[in-house]
Amino acid sequence: QPLGNNRFLINNGNVESEELLREFNRKIVALGEKINKPVIATCDVHFLNPGDEIYRRILMAGQGYSDAEWQAPLYLRTTEEMLSEFGYLGDEKAFEIVVKNTNMAADMIDRIIPVPEGTFAPKIEGAEQQLKEMSEKRAAEIYGENLPPMIRERMNKELDSIIKNGFSVMYVIAQRLVKKSLEDGYLVGSRGSVGSSMIAFLSGITEVNSMPPHYICGECKYSEFITDGSAACGFDLPDMKCPRCGSDLNKDGHDIPFETFLGFEGEKEPDIDLNFSGLYQASAHKYTEELFGAGHVFRAGTISTIADKTAFGYVKNYLDERNLKVNKAEMERLIEGCSGIKKTTGQHPGGVMIVPHDKNIFEFTPIQHPADDGGTDIITTHFDYHSISGKLLKLDLLGHDDPTVIKMLEDLTGVKAREIPIGEKKTMSIFNGTQALGVKPEDIGSKVGTFGIPEFGTSFVRQMLLDTKPTTFAELVRIAGLSHGTDVWLNNAQELIRSGQATLSEVICTRDDIMLSLIKAGLKPRTAFKISEDVRNKNRGLLPEDEEILKANRIPDWYIQSCKKIKYMFPKAHAVAYVTMAFRIAWFKVYYPIEFYTAYYTVRADDFDAVIMTCGPDRVKAKIAEIQHKMKENSNSATQKEKDMITVLEVVAEMYARGIKFVPIDLYKSDAVKFEITPDGIRPPFNALQGLGVSAAEGIARARESKDFRSMEDLGIRSGVSKTVIKILEDSGCLKGLPESNQISMF
Repeated sequence: QPLGNNRFLINNGNVESEELLREFNRKIVALGEKINKPVIATCDVHFLNPGDEIYRRILMAGQGYSDAEWQAPLYLRTTEEMLSEFGYLGDEKAFEIVVKNTNMAADMIDRIIPVPEGTFAPKIEGAEQQLKEMSEKRAAEIYGENLPPMIRERMNKELDSIIKNGFSVMYVIAQRLVKKSLEDGYLVGSRGSVGSSMIAFLSGITEVNSMPPHYICGECKYSEFITDGSAACGFDLPDMKCPRCGSDLNKDGHDIPFETFLGFEGEKEPDIDLNFSGLYQASAHKYTEELFGAGHVFRAGTISTIADKTAFGYVKNYLDERNLKVNKAEMERLIEGCSGIKKTTGQHPGGVMIVPHDKNIFEFTPIQHPADDGGTDIITTHFDYHSISGKLLKLDLLGHDDPTVIKMLEDLTGVKAREIPIGEKKTMSIFNGTQALGVKPEDIGSKVGTFGIPEFGTSFVRQMLLDTKPTTFAELVRIAGLSHGTDVWLNNAQELIRSGQATLSEVICTRDDIMLSLIKAGLKPRTAFKISEDVRNKNRGLLPEDEEILKANRIPDWYIQSCKKIKYMFPKAHAVAYVTMAFRIAWFKVYYPIEFYTAYYTVRADDFDAVIMTCGPDRVKAKIAEIQHKMKENSNSATQKEKDMITVLEVVAEMYARGIKFVPIDLYKSDAVKFEITPDGIRPPFNALQGLGVSAAEGIARARESKDFRSMEDLGIRSGVSKTVIKILEDSGCLKGLPESNQISMF
């Protein structure tokens, strides 16, 4: 290596002079000649240019390295620079080790690519036939043996694309995972655009029916499709009796094009993302391993990099500690040079990579524990999952609160969530008023009753509800699309609706809207699909040629300008799946209020503060006002903990307004982690006390099973909790009448 690479030996006193470093290299060359081994010169490159060493110096200082200032010149030297560096060996020897031997070594290496080219999906024998048979069977159960032409045409189109492109196995895997979760009592929500696929619906992967709105008779299988645009969602169709047999007709269909999922030719690799209950996620991952075997299922690895804010901290600390002053431009240059550098490895929250049985994981990536943590049994891909995307199948089996809450509500009420009538009028009314909850707007500080309802409970979305006044499920879907998009609502659809230029049903809300609306305007499906893909792609946006096509087809200028502003759009299928879950939870809120609040608090226990929230409505409203005042003055003056807490406080205030109250936490009656219903109200668990964690709560619950506690000292010894935890319990009134010590005073 160049002399500068080993100069640390001089700096730390191990070597007296630079000449000795030259002697070391001469010795290496001599040894190579003696044992007939080629010697090769290397830079040991860590950065590209000489001046880049400042970034490494700052980063090392930020990591606490004491020798950060002693940076070796580990930059990429040119051939000429390397020949000059090793000139003391003589021109011939320098050429040999710098040019001749390096090329010789390179020529000896076979062509190596880090990841094989091609796609290596897992194989399930007969997956194509399985998918076809289960889809045909379910279609017949819903629509009858003689399928409506529209259903048959859609099924044939999708199955042809799925089977031809080798995607059947992905559908079968997802179907098995969802089926297992449902059998174990947990609903699964679909994410992304998988709900665009009718085959995904028929095979049981998603609840989203992507066909146009329609009626279906559960008895005689009569069906009627609404294709004139008069309805956007089957759930919103008026109730109707079957004209054949007189039975009540079922209603379904959301009018979502298949192209959103697999592309116009059905060739785009599907990305099937599923939301499992957070309580069930580990079981889903374990079942995936059972399906494919140990050594073939790995968590998807990630690489986190140094963010701009972190880089700013590193640079500022480095300069401050050395009393160095730089101008703003230099400060920004240093921050930019340190940003984006690998910080650590991690794991995707739910992604798993599947390796086919005839392949080995090491053909695609090394493996490791995340962040090199040898204390965990989790093994991830070392390469970031994006690097092997498209090579190995990645399943996103994510944990989500909604299925957890619904499971709790089902257990508390005995009502099966899938039997709840979606679009039911009383439940629908809380999205534009509070009457169904039995409270007035001034009682809860909101004109809508959506506190605690996923997707619709935040102040941002509540304002959207006030602006749009939704009365149908389809409008809720559109609002969900608007709220999840980037530059879709703010400075875009919101202004169009407020100014009266367009209605909620006309503005662009999801990526599917563009394709569907342009087809209705007369554009060819392929052209409409291309424009929708351009608009949703933040790196492209509406192209000039797209704009010309829209103008030629008399698309309104406000629509074209709206397309230009959009940075990201939500898939309609994702919005439908989320709103379906949200509506079910809202139904429980309307008809089973105490059960709703009990489940909500249990899931949101981390943000619950029993000392404040169990002390009545006045204390809760005062805390809300205090936090809101901070946020109004300066959003940064309220802590993140307070911002998270206000969401729960609003739900608690509403609960009090509905006549439901808390009962005190009890040392012998409270659960460790679950809120429980009592005849007098809701009893919080131990971990609802701030500062009392789950492990401490469970320790107390275990310790009390054998016998009552004799004293606080006895409580601490048997449960293993700290004095701090005992103080928290004492301050909350849980330990009234319990002496501090086991010792008895004789006087």
